[in-house]
Amino acid sequence: MHTQKIPVILASQSPRRIKLLKTIIENFLVIPSKTDEVCDINLSPEENAILLGRNKATCVAKYHPNNLIIGADTMVVLKNKIIGKPTDIENARQILRQLSGQEHEVITGITVVHSQILSASKISRVRMKNLSLKDINSYVESGESMDKAGAYAIQGEGSFLVESYSGSYTNIIGLPMELLEDLLQKSNFSI
Repeated sequence: MHTQKIPVILASQSPRRIKLLKTIIENFLVIPSKTDEVCDINLSPEENAILLGRNKATCVAKYHPNNLIIGADTMVVLKNKIIGKPTDIENARQILRQLSGQEHEVITGITVVHSQILSASKISRVRMKNLSLKDINSYVESGESMDKAGAYAIQGEGSFLVESYSGSYTNIIGLPMELLEDLLQKSNFSI
């Protein structure tokens, strides 16, 4: 657990990011940013993840200059195409059909703002099982797929959809903790 002197703000209301951050920082504020999550078609998926994470952090930092701000954005990428959060139940089914039997990347861009702006990204790979329509429908009907990039949660009921993964498990959830700890150290946050 970090012994902190600087107030910390997580620029996200993601329950998954909140839970992960609590494993290393006991007390922090949750102030979601009001930025648009629009990707730049001229940037790679990794550059977009970093840009969106940075936009979230710097937006909140404008109003809280004496705090340490953490912003992150996670995206699922299949064959260099960004797969967002599902817009509705049918879109969730469509996304899972696309991912079925395929390997995709999960990319998170993180920014820490304190005395400087530090950004980095982490890439993990996930291979989905060959999913039957029954599996897809059952999972989508659970409701878990609706607010997640790629329409699944590896740490939840969606774990049965996954054949294997490589890289950071916490990255796939939405906040790569080893990368975050590195950025916190670089920003002189006492660990």
